[in-house]
Amino acid sequence: MLRLGRGPWTRLPLATLLVLAGASARAEIAVLSNGQTLKIIARRVEGDTLVLGLRGGGEVSTPVTLVRGFVPDEVLDEVAGEGGDLRALATEAARRHGLDPELVLAVVSVESNFRPQAVSPKGAQGLMQLMPATAASLGIRDPFDASANLDGGARHLSSLLALYEGDVKKALAAYNAGTGAVGRHQGVPPYRETRDYVKRVLERYERAK
Repeated sequence: MLRLGRGPWTRLPLATLLVLAGASARAEIAVLSNGQTLKIIARRVEGDTLVLGLRGGGEVSTPVTLVRGFVPDEVLDEVAGEGGDLRALATEAARRHGLDPELVLAVVSVESNFRPQAVSPKGAQGLMQLMPATAASLGIRDPFDASANLDGGARHLSSLLALYEGDVKKALAAYNAGTGAVGRHQGVPPYRETRDYVKRVLERYERAK
């Protein structure tokens, strides 16, 4: 789990952020004040705004004051491996719903890097990045409650695997893009984000196995 309150890259002064933002980011992660992280390849300052070039393409702008700092990309994965209690909770949730724990751990790693307070640009929340409507349908009142989020996410993934008769690729694609997209394309939809997501989860799953 990424500990936002520690490390030399957190709580950076405004002047330091402005200096850092003038350089090429390469493989970095921008850490925002709300706990969200963005993988970036470039960053620049425009007035009081930081413009971040996203690894997958495109740019996002955010006030300088909302950026807590930057961390090398590889750090997040290294720290995520320390999951501790969260890994134990994920393992319990997986077994409770008949899933391979390593698959659930791979999903959590890709979805949130084991950050219970993670929020995506699209509004997905918590460790397994549940959309509010999905969380509500699963009876989850607080998506940021680690235990509830992991249980709901595992339950949701288990239902998708049952729907697609054990086809892990389709289940992961539906977890990312929805069952409608998988149905329309009769398999993993041709969305770059979804295909990259499925690939990353399966790679981590295979490494763990």
